[in-house]
Amino acid sequence: MKKPLIIIALILASLSAFAAGEGIVTVYMPSPAGLANKLAADFEAKTGIEVQTFQGTTGEILARLETEKANPVADVVILASWSDGLSMKESGQLESYTPANSDKMVPGWIDEDSMLFGYSASAVGVIYNTLIYPTLDADWAELADPEFRNDIAIPDPELSGACKDFVAGYVNAYGWDTFEALAGNGMVVPGANRAALEAVTTGEVGVLIAGVDYNAYSSMADGEPLSIYYPESGTVVNPRPAMIMKSAPDMENAKAFVDYLLSEDAQKMVAEAYLLPGRTDIQFDNRSTLAEIPQIECDWDAMMDISSSAAARINELCER
Repeated sequence: MKKPLIIIALILASLSAFAAGEGIVTVYMPSPAGLANKLAADFEAKTGIEVQTFQGTTGEILARLETEKANPVADVVILASWSDGLSMKESGQLESYTPANSDKMVPGWIDEDSMLFGYSASAVGVIYNTLIYPTLDADWAELADPEFRNDIAIPDPELSGACKDFVAGYVNAYGWDTFEALAGNGMVVPGANRAALEAVTTGEVGVLIAGVDYNAYSSMADGEPLSIYYPESGTVVNPRPAMIMKSAPDMENAKAFVDYLLSEDAQKMVAEAYLLPGRTDIQFDNRSTLAEIPQIECDWDAMMDISSSAAARINELCER
């Protein structure tokens, strides 16, 4: 009798393993689109689980979640704003989980309740057109000087999560004087990150403040006449939280996807996309390291409280 029982056990185990790789996982992701597509394809190849994605800005993702409240669709949500992730946690939308390889992550890139997982990060800096300004190293406040009048842009912080967190972090640390001076000096808001970068790439303006760094590094690698630096008074390094929705229709697949995001293969893809990896053991040489970026000390709870109103005020200041 033992042999048939062993065979039956093996068949059941095989069926169980196959079932674990079935179904779908729905993931909402911000840019870069190329990274999102690669992650989805690799996860599908490794697990057999189909990835259905919605890609958009942080603002677009949050708006979609709001419209789907009555009938939740997303299993995993990734944002480009840690403060918006904290707001989702505060409103009870997130599931707690301890993903594989979480012990290898950058300290502070997992919240204390294990609901936000900073699988990658970006920072904002000053991106400038080198055909207009061959070199530039002005601090944030110095960009309000007359020589930069009507030549400064900023991404729309109500659409760009990274810019939104920077505005909140800068205002929390230094107040509103710099942004008011920049707005008075003719600063414009061309749109979200892509439109804002296009404005400086084409020379419509010479300088983009609070531009997302991975976009700059990618464009520079493509030969665009751009350069980037991080002003000496500091910037915000913004972990991009991956979060499991408490309302996830496919909870086990959601957990598997978050495990995958912290795998070595996924983290190498993150680095190749010019983002900062969430794990400390991933090596890269295509951009500034975390240690090379001067940082504003972030009080994320305080920033969460003011981020939405501060983003709206930037647009109000820049209306002309």
